[in-house]
Amino acid sequence: MTSLNWQKSSYSQHGANCLNVAISPERTPQIYLRESDCPEAIVTTTPARLADLLQKVKAGDLDRP
Repeated sequence: MTSLNWQKSSYSQHGANCLNVAISPERTPQIYLRESDCPEAIVTTTPARLADLLQKVKAGDLDRP
């Protein structure tokens, strides 16, 4: 894997508990997510799957009853 250019979420404050995101430079992009407090634990997804997850979160589809 090539070196990733990690960026902090604009919603994160100056302290800890920040979400970092990186996008692979490959033809089929992958999105990498990690928590700043535990940078060795990385979640990988595709743009389409992340968009689907965000849409469900915003719509409240994942809220518990």
